[in-house]
Amino acid sequence: MKKKVVVTGMGVLCPIGNSAAEFRDALIAGKSGIARITQFDPEGFDSQIAGEVKNFNPSGWMDKRDARKMCRFTQLAVAAARQALEQAGLLTVVETEDGVKRRIRSRSEMTGIVLGNGIGGFEVVSESFKKLFDSGPRRMLPLTVPMMIGNEAAGNISMLYGIKGPAYTQVTACTSGTDALGQALDLIRAGRCDVALAGGTESCIVPFAIGGFNMLKALSTKRNDEPEKASRPFDADRDGFVLAEGAGVLVLESEEHAKGRNADILAEFAGYGGSSDAYHITSPDPSGEGGGRAIKLALADAGMRAEDVQYYNAHGTSTELNDSTETRMIREAFGPHAYKMKVSSTKSMTGHCIAGGGAIEAAACILAIREGFFPPTINLDNPDPACDLDYVPNAVQYGEINAAASGSLGFGGHNGVVVFRRYV
Repeated sequence: MKKKVVVTGMGVLCPIGNSAAEFRDALIAGKSGIARITQFDPEGFDSQIAGEVKNFNPSGWMDKRDARKMCRFTQLAVAAARQALEQAGLLTVVETEDGVKRRIRSRSEMTGIVLGNGIGGFEVVSESFKKLFDSGPRRMLPLTVPMMIGNEAAGNISMLYGIKGPAYTQVTACTSGTDALGQALDLIRAGRCDVALAGGTESCIVPFAIGGFNMLKALSTKRNDEPEKASRPFDADRDGFVLAEGAGVLVLESEEHAKGRNADILAEFAGYGGSSDAYHITSPDPSGEGGGRAIKLALADAGMRAEDVQYYNAHGTSTELNDSTETRMIREAFGPHAYKMKVSSTKSMTGHCIAGGGAIEAAACILAIREGFFPPTINLDNPDPACDLDYVPNAVQYGEINAAASGSLGFGGHNGVVVFRRYV
C-alpha cells in the first residue's frame, strides 16, 4: 500500500494575491491581475501587459542582505516557502552567531525541497549582458552566475531554514511546478523524506522574455488598452497568453509524520501522472493523447475513477492551440464524465506564471476542496465551439468538492497532472 501524503501548508504570491487567503478571495471575486507592465517601459513591444506580483517587499520575508543576493524568482519562492512553513507550524526562531534565525522544526536531514523553475534569473542575465557589451567583462555583476541559475531558489530556502535533505530543481518549462510536486510525492512515499517543500516559482517580466515570446507569436497583443480582458481561455476571441510571475509552495508530509505532531491537514495529495507528447517543441499534440495519458496515470496513482473528480483546473493558457487541444485531452481522459464536472482556468485571472503556475493552481484546487467553490474562467464571453465543456464562465459557482485535479502542459511536450482529495 502506498504511503499517504498530505498537505499541511500553502504559500502563494501571484498577480491576484500575496497570500493563500488573498488568492482565495480574488478567485471567488473573479479578479484580474493583468495590467500594463511596470517593471520596464514596454513601449514599442507588441505585447505591453503582464501579470505582476504587486506590492511585494522582499525585506518583509527575509533579511535585506540576503535579498540583495537573490533574483526576484528566488525572493518570491523564499516568501512562499515561509508562508507555507508558518501555516504548517514548522518554523521555530533560534539564536545563532549571526543573530535571530528561523529554522525547520522537523528533522532537517529528512526534510527536502523540490522546486520548479523554467527560466531562472532573466533580469540579472539581461543586466550582465548589457554591462558586458557596453563596458566589458570586468563590469559584469559579481554574482551573475549564482543569482541567475534556476536551482538557487531551492538552495537559498535550504540555507535560510536549515533544511538538509535533498534540494532539487525541476525544469520542464510550464510543467515544472506540477512535476516538482510529483517528484516530492515520490520522495515521501519512498521514505527518503518525511517532509518536503514543493512547488514552483518564476519571474521573467523583462524585455528579453517579452520580446522572445512575442517572436513566437504566443502572447496576447490585441488588448494592451484593456489588459484585464486579455487572458480569455476557451473564448473564441483569444489571441495568446499573458506572461505572469509568481510562486506557489506546498508543505507535504507523510500522514504518519503530520498526525504525529497533530498538524492541521489541509488535503490529501492523492496522485501524480507525467507524460511526453514526443510531437513538437512548442505545440501540444493536437490529439490530446499525451496529456490525456497523464490524467489517467494520475487517477490510477490515486486509486480513483474519473467519476470521483468534481473539479479540474485546466492549463488553459488562452492560446488557440492549447485550449482546443486541452479540451480534447480532458474529454479523452474523463470520457462522458468530462461533461458533468467543472473545468476552469485560473490563468484567466493570474496570467501564465510559467513554472509557478502549476503549484499556484494546485493551491487553487486545495482551496476549492476546503471551501466548496469552483473558481471561474473570466472573460469567457464568446465560447469557442471546439471548447464545449463547463468552464465556470465569468462567475464563481459553489458546490461540494471531494476531489480536484490540475494539469500543466509545457514546451517540449511535457505533461503533468496532480490530484488532491478531501482528507478524511
